Amino acid sequence: MKTTFQFIHFEKIEEKPKTSVWSCRNNRSSEELGQVRWYPAWRQYCYFPTCQAVYSVGCLEDINSFIGELKKAEVQP
Repeated sequence: MKTTFQFIHFEKIEEKPKTSVWSCRNNRSSEELGQVRWYPAWRQYCYFPTCQAVYSVGCLEDINSFIGELKKAEVQP
């Protein structure tokens, strides 16, 4: 699974029995921008921003791509 993109990268910070939690970080400063984690109300992974930030279309596509890959990986036995 790809975890490093042009401006952001993802680090696994918690492994739960069925899901995991990932920190989304800026490549330059390593500041946490948000987290990708399971949202039970919607029964899917979602992005939770931890700070106010501005995202380009490219960054949003990278976050979307990562969540899609995570979804595929978590479904596999």
